[in-house]
Amino acid sequence: MADQQTRVAIVTGASKGIGAAIAARLAQEGTAVVVNYSRGHAAAETVVEAIRASGGQAIAAGADIADPDGIASLFRAADAAFGGVDILVNNAGIMDLAPIAEVTDAQFEQMVAVNLGGVFRGMREGARRLRQGGRIISFSSSVVGFYQPGYGVYAATKAAVEAMTHVLAKELGPRGITVNAVAPGPVETELFMTGKSEAQLKAIIGMNPFGRLGQPTDIAGLVAFLAGPDSGWVSGQVIRANGGAL
Repeated sequence: MADQQTRVAIVTGASKGIGAAIAARLAQEGTAVVVNYSRGHAAAETVVEAIRASGGQAIAAGADIADPDGIASLFRAADAAFGGVDILVNNAGIMDLAPIAEVTDAQFEQMVAVNLGGVFRGMREGARRLRQGGRIISFSSSVVGFYQPGYGVYAATKAAVEAMTHVLAKELGPRGITVNAVAPGPVETELFMTGKSEAQLKAIIGMNPFGRLGQPTDIAGLVAFLAGPDSGWVSGQVIRANGGAL
């Protein structure tokens, strides 16, 4: 059980990649973390063990955020383990790329269910249950701006996340709860790297002023700021973290 001074965070999709880096960074700063996973139980437990080995507090909690009860179950797990929730990081998402003319109904419905439905339910549950002065941080993407071929449905789900972020920030401001979104550019994760050739990766890297892909720790640092005390006057913002590519 976290003590009364410990802030508690739920991080969705935290078994690997950006989510795992966020969980580790928040724990490093003294936050108790609920490490959510959908299918990667072993990977989530590895993240939890690393946090605990470093003196932090964490539990793994399985839930599919596309399921209507998925997010609510994470809040129940946080309540049982730590006594409440202060920070919600809506990180989990999927990316199934295809030209709009070739997107199947199943692909469309799955991306909407996870990327939009899961974040909507997270925002709704957070609005109902976060403690005073809490933080909601959701994930958009810098493809909302690049608008590249093949990213039509994915970008549409992320643009919807941005719209809800702006609205919810105004709704929750009276409770001192900030609501923001992070919109990364290309980050070296399994999700991003899958299916890309060496030539494609070289071209993507060549578009970035820093001459590299982002790393999960680059994004985790920004999320830690938005989750922390110094971001109390930052709300309703979409922050692009892409090394200046856009």
